Amino acid sequence: MDTLKAIMTKRDTRAFATTPVAEEVLDRVLRAARMAGSAKNAQPVRLIVLRDQARKAELAKCGRFTPHVVASPVVIAIVLVPEFGVLGAPLTIFRGPFDAGRAAQNIMLAAWNEGLGSCPASMHDAEAAAAVLRLPEGHVVANLIALGYPSGTDPISGGRPRLPLDDFVYQEVWEGAS
Repeated sequence: MDTLKAIMTKRDTRAFATTPVAEEVLDRVLRAARMAGSAKNAQPVRLIVLRDQARKAELAKCGRFTPHVVASPVVIAIVLVPEFGVLGAPLTIFRGPFDAGRAAQNIMLAAWNEGLGSCPASMHDAEAAAAVLRLPEGHVVANLIALGYPSGTDPISGGRPRLPLDDFVYQEVWEGAS
């Protein structure tokens, strides 16, 4: 699929068919995530693939608006690992959230290319999500991506049109800035 076409046609999918995702399809999606760029090639992102229904349900309780997590055949948890400074001490800030977003977008676009739908989910209770996934100390769930074949029951659009480009993009300064 053409990249621009994929970007323009991909919509979040919250209703999934029960059809399992083939391992070779999932492998291509995971490889796309691995190839997402990262600041200074720090590679602070790791992935956990979930298929177990009970674990997906437990993880869904750590966020809001997450029924699609339970309904999807596969969930990918995007995990940020702690970053370390030159002396080996953990850094107090993560540079990784932007990198996690890049990996998430690669996952969703690669999935769309494979005929899969996807939808992100935020984990509002980060500590509980870390416990469900048995993460080491300092690791954080950045996002979940639910994946599966669309059931065809999702609406084509959420109803609200995209802003016109002229209302979305400004040149040099914010329009009307003083």
